[in-house]
Amino acid sequence: MPTELIAPAREEVAFHEYESPPLAPDEVRVRSRFGAAKHGSEMAMFQGYAGHRGNYDGELHIFTQESQMVKYPGGLGNMCVGEVIEVGSDVREISIGETVFAHGSFRQEHVWPADRARKLPAGVPWQAAVCLDPADFALGAVRDGHIRLGDAVAVFGMGAIGLFVVQLAKLAGAYPVIAVDPIPLRRDVAHECGADIVMDPTTCDAGLEIKLATDKRGADVCVDYSGHYSALQAALRGVTYLGTVVAGAWPGSYPAGLDLGAEAHFNRPTIVFSRACSEPNPEYPNWDENRLFSVVWRLLCDGSLKSEPVVQPVVPFGDLLEAYPKIATAPEENVKLGVSF
Repeated sequence: MPTELIAPAREEVAFHEYESPPLAPDEVRVRSRFGAAKHGSEMAMFQGYAGHRGNYDGELHIFTQESQMVKYPGGLGNMCVGEVIEVGSDVREISIGETVFAHGSFRQEHVWPADRARKLPAGVPWQAAVCLDPADFALGAVRDGHIRLGDAVAVFGMGAIGLFVVQLAKLAGAYPVIAVDPIPLRRDVAHECGADIVMDPTTCDAGLEIKLATDKRGADVCVDYSGHYSALQAALRGVTYLGTVVAGAWPGSYPAGLDLGAEAHFNRPTIVFSRACSEPNPEYPNWDENRLFSVVWRLLCDGSLKSEPVVQPVVPFGDLLEAYPKIATAPEENVKLGVSF
């Protein structure tokens, strides 16, 4: 039987054998070749810090304790790329032997509805496929922040989404684009992805340095994907008067100490919360998540967005019992965990 990676309990990982079901007429069976994790969202589940909120009620638009969002056991991993080895009787657009990808956990074999599986064009690296999500969230943040030609932009958190915000801001004509992260590896990747300035917030006052790097104005837009309250504080400190702070991370509860009475009160920035998959989109009906996917997929395929530097390290599937927990315990060793099967 095929094997998958699961979290049997909080902060635990295990391999688990499962039965691959028979195909429905509209489904395809895929043998996994590559995959990647989504660190922020998965850590909210794996580490359990989203659990105390309960679950989101889509009708009331509020979290309640009637059910739980965090449940164990649960699959780990976010997207997979693989070879089609069987197609359902009604499937016409996908053939055996083609390479496709979709959202899916780290498992050796997937059964996906054919209309969910996207084809990977020849010559496009598999890393582009597993970066479709998070790149759509990055584009959502850029649009929600109304980043425009000539804007100074500061991005906090050089995980995968932050790195794509850097790249998209550059494509939008922003200058300078400032990347802020305490981890050397991630700052190096930010440079590779086009950041004009990188800052280590553990060795400087990032808010002040952002002001000094922008003729004392501050960044027109600050985007936070670190999920750390100190980064949000620095964003409020470094944004220009009446500027915009985009809060895009999915953090746990912030500890006491976030100061909304200093620069935030005096400089009156607008704080925008961004989440590409919360629909309707602020620009609906012209924009929805499918359009975000379409735009970033084109940019990933034509090379306008770099994906290969973002997915690192890449480890064999059999090494995940050791490698996966390092997302939480050794963030300095990874940007976006990739897997080869």
